[in-house]
Amino acid sequence: MLASSVQRSRPERYPSKARAALVRRIVLTVLVLGALTLLTISFRSPTAGALHDAQGLASSALRPFQIAAARIARPFRDAYDYVDGLASARSENARLERELRQMRKAYLASQSKAEKADELEKLLHYEQSLTFPRDFRPVNASVISFPGGPFSRQIVIAAGSSSGIRVNSPVVNGDGLVGRVTNVFPHSAVVTLLTDSQSYVAARDVQTGVRGIIHPGQGGTLILDQVSKERPVRRNDKVVTDGTRDPRYPDLYPYGIPIGVVSSVGISDTASFLQVQVEPFADFGSLDSVAALVPIKRK
Repeated sequence: MLASSVQRSRPERYPSKARAALVRRIVLTVLVLGALTLLTISFRSPTAGALHDAQGLASSALRPFQIAAARIARPFRDAYDYVDGLASARSENARLERELRQMRKAYLASQSKAEKADELEKLLHYEQSLTFPRDFRPVNASVISFPGGPFSRQIVIAAGSSSGIRVNSPVVNGDGLVGRVTNVFPHSAVVTLLTDSQSYVAARDVQTGVRGIIHPGQGGTLILDQVSKERPVRRNDKVVTDGTRDPRYPDLYPYGIPIGVVSSVGISDTASFLQVQVEPFADFGSLDSVAALVPIKRK
């Protein structure tokens, strides 16, 4: 048996995988060559002929399938367009909201700057007017801290002793008297407002010359107190600081700083003086720029 010859099958010329790859390449080559041949014939053939007729027949035969495919694909295409449009609308909406927030911030910033510019303009106009105290120079400063609560009547300004400010220096804005410095540091100072319960200012009615004492009243108003009932005080009269009456007892505030306007005048049988309410010129809730008045040193 060992010596007997066994007939073996002839080995294949190409393995199965290699043969399949070869077949695919041949088919692809034939298709490419056929396509190029048809394109060449189509471009070089006249506009009318058997080939063009065949193309027309093929196109007519395939048109129902094209229409059916378009109708089948339309709902999917519409759904895709809807989803894509919705996503685009949401993205556009988000972009517009971001732009709106940025524009709102820019508008508020510009509005705030405009308000500060208006307040500075009024302050400079007052400093250059004839009613500004001659013996004082202004130290302009921005307000860096506002009242911390409903019962707080102090602000902090960004100027101090290094600029010549000292305790009891009067503080004004473009509308009128704001208060006085009660504590000072090298580069900042604490200002106690006119609405503080411990604030008292000698004042006079510009129209009638009636003198009195300004101190805080109720509801953010001021009271012109110690005015005799026999003295004339009328509504809408302007009230200013009275200044120094006797050189031996100099007042903290120079004469003529605007304080407010008389809003009402009342008489009570139980009161010894007129009940005169004064609406302050300065808006103590929106102070941005003020000026501390520093005496000019004489040689």
